[in-house]
Amino acid sequence: MPKASELKKGMIIDMEGVPHIVKQLEAKSPSSRGASTLYKIRFNNLQTHQKLDASFKGDDLLKEADCIRVQVQYSYLDDDTYYFMNMEDYSQYGLNAEQLEGQIPFLIEQQEDIIALIMDGNLLGIEMPQSVNLVVEDTPPAITGSSATNRSKTATLSTGLEIQVPEYLAPGETVKVNTVTGKFMSRA
Repeated sequence: MPKASELKKGMIIDMEGVPHIVKQLEAKSPSSRGASTLYKIRFNNLQTHQKLDASFKGDDLLKEADCIRVQVQYSYLDDDTYYFMNMEDYSQYGLNAEQLEGQIPFLIEQQEDIIALIMDGNLLGIEMPQSVNLVVEDTPPAITGSSATNRSKTATLSTGLEIQVPEYLAPGETVKVNTVTGKFMSRA
């Protein structure tokens, strides 16, 4: 049973028998002595897809939902549904775009390093890897003769995601992007 201070984005918590996924975390440090740090957490109910905001003290215990973690591959998009294939038994699971909020810009067809969270045979959500490699589709050319400062420019990646990249990168190059922050990490 994880403490509130150990929660991470994407974890599934059992709240009164209903699975909720952690969408946002915020730690609030107290201003007075002796007070404990509060953790403001936004959950999404995985059955009704409603948002739930809750606050916990750092040592409050939460019950992790009893779900199976299976490695899946992102297969294809049909209308508004994203399909994933179980790498062990080749069964298919579908999630709609609303359930994948914030993760869609990091999905590439045939991507295999995705973990599916399955409860009672239903796909509740996915866990993305810490980083993904994406191709720079479009970015303005570097300005020659510029100063030695670290300058950045906007780049559009193969999934449509726009991020800030160093000025020296050109279209066609592959970059590593952090899936939590959505920021450039390095060349791939």
